[in-house]
Amino acid sequence: MKQLWSPWRSRYIETLQHPKGGCECCRIDKINQDDKTFIVSRHKYNYVVMNLYPYNSGHLLIVPYEHVDDTTLLPPETLNEMMQLIQYSMKALKSAFSPAGFNVGLNIGAAAGAGITDHVHFHVVPRWKGDTNFLPVLGDTKLISQDLKESYEKVKSEFQKIIP
Repeated sequence: MKQLWSPWRSRYIETLQHPKGGCECCRIDKINQDDKTFIVSRHKYNYVVMNLYPYNSGHLLIVPYEHVDDTTLLPPETLNEMMQLIQYSMKALKSAFSPAGFNVGLNIGAAAGAGITDHVHFHVVPRWKGDTNFLPVLGDTKLISQDLKESYEKVKSEFQKIIP
């Protein structure tokens, strides 16, 4: 197995380990400025937000309102809603961007790659053939092909069509 090193990722992770002003997930929820924080949709137990450091255009996070660091600490109704929101997210992203596939998952703990370690969240990442290239490895740069605000508007619009 070959290894690729990405030191720029560790710098990003380190900035999130001890954020100024507390938990980033709780902070963006509580300021209640969804258009500024890119919250796409709010629900009873969770909210859906655009990742401000996306792996790809349209990268969404499903975040519980409850501040816990592990899914084993969440009540069943929160987990059930998370699964439903993953489904809604995939539908909205399919309609907005026509991806060829998805990565869906969560990283629990810094050792597992979690950038935000104290507030569990699911990632929903749309994928296309050929969406990775040499830039992150050689140029310390990740190419995101669409403006975050533009992605947000598209996904939010599609979410509003899907949510019952």
